[in-house]
Amino acid sequence: MIDKEKAALNPKKQWAKFICALVLYLLFLVWVKSWWGLLVVPFIFDYYITKKIRWKWWEDSEGPIRFIMGWVDALVFALVAVYFINLFFFQNYVIPSSSLEKSLLTGDYLFVSKVSYGPRIPETPLTMPLTQHTLPIINTKSYISWPHWDYRRVKGLGKVELNDIVVFNFPAGDTIMTEPAYQGNDYYHDAYTYGTNFLAQQNRNIRLADMNTLQQRAFFDKAYAMGRNYIIKNAGTFGTLGWRPTDRRENYVKRCVGLPGQTLQIKNRIVYLDGKPNKEPENVEYTYFIKFKNISVADFMGERFDELRKEYNISDEDVQTLGRLHGYDLNQGYVLNRATLAYDGYMPLTKSAAAELKRQGIVKSMRIVTDKDIYAGLYYPLNAYTGWTRDNYGPIWIPAKGKSVTLTLKNLPVYERCIKVYESNDLQVKNGKIYINGKPANSYTFKMDYYWMMGDNRHNSADSRYWGFVPEDHIVGKPIFIWWSSDPDRKGFSGIRWHRLFNWVDNIK
Repeated sequence: MIDKEKAALNPKKQWAKFICALVLYLLFLVWVKSWWGLLVVPFIFDYYITKKIRWKWWEDSEGPIRFIMGWVDALVFALVAVYFINLFFFQNYVIPSSSLEKSLLTGDYLFVSKVSYGPRIPETPLTMPLTQHTLPIINTKSYISWPHWDYRRVKGLGKVELNDIVVFNFPAGDTIMTEPAYQGNDYYHDAYTYGTNFLAQQNRNIRLADMNTLQQRAFFDKAYAMGRNYIIKNAGTFGTLGWRPTDRRENYVKRCVGLPGQTLQIKNRIVYLDGKPNKEPENVEYTYFIKFKNISVADFMGERFDELRKEYNISDEDVQTLGRLHGYDLNQGYVLNRATLAYDGYMPLTKSAAAELKRQGIVKSMRIVTDKDIYAGLYYPLNAYTGWTRDNYGPIWIPAKGKSVTLTLKNLPVYERCIKVYESNDLQVKNGKIYINGKPANSYTFKMDYYWMMGDNRHNSADSRYWGFVPEDHIVGKPIFIWWSSDPDRKGFSGIRWHRLFNWVDNIK
């Protein structure tokens, strides 16, 4: 009697499971607006109700086949679940560098929400879960480029807001040097740097400021061609040139300091938006020249000052930069102001850390590094002479979807990459005139929103000042909280930053 009742109840349970699964699946399809997914409904019906397909055929097998296939089934289910969750809901991200210090620290593990800004429908859906672009150990691509879908983002809980910390795909990461040691480099920055250096060696009297706009453009076109050719010819060092789709490019995390439609300018390190100063992060960090008093750099690195360094999150990497002034920077010719050699070196510090070093009486003198002290490389746009620096930059208007900009040869380099690369137009300059898709153009209307991202470690951050705007199709998600934090300079339990665990990122202002 009991067996008959169970048999009668089973169909009801199966129908209930089917209805629940179907409703959840249909709600998901409504959210992502993908009606092709309806093709899966008959298979869901079969799995729960008709059972015509033997989904778990191996359960009737004997011996090792049943054991092995049981593990394979569990592994495939786990990978699919992880792929689905990472794609549409959240993923883990670890801070790999010091560019956001001292707000987010190297070794912070972040819970990144995809639904905060709306998850993207994958452009390259065939990829190995838990990888971004490369399979470990064998160092091959972890994705298949086909099929490739156009950019589309489903509705999220909100939009990127000013001063949000944002995870995004590296905009200049479309072209890469495939040698592992150089894959993290900015190929375009390297190509222009090599090229401009070669041209400067050939003609030491080059003065870009004395050239007109067309002459400057010709100079940078030649510089890029020379730098690119140098990289290609030295494939043994740099590897061959490769390409990555948008969603497979390296993940970066920075603070959004400029929104679509705003005009941004940096004056004496302060970011201004539409003429008004933007509030600096509480733990913003700048690089200071330091002359120690009665101690050496080695002393500061020793056990005596370990608690001080730990309290103010002064990392080994921070201290190691002290040696660059009298070594690498001097040898490479980066020192612009020889008077700075009177200092022991330079180091990134927050205002509170700088004040504490003074209070403890271990520094004789200290001042912030300026544009006139050390050469810090090329700035965006890489193919124009602007005179802008990391501390005095712009003004620059940030493109907004549906808004137009008047194009001139002078401002074209600022928006050229947006028009050509991010929005897939053919852009050429012929006889001093701008042509877009074969037609003369004196203006352009943008198809996407763009953002300006910067690190809180303002003198040690490769950000929009170096590679430009972040298009909306590169936005990945918003860090919600720090679920783990380990200090790379310390081992074991002493390396766990207990006070940072489960801190909300929104509270890091």
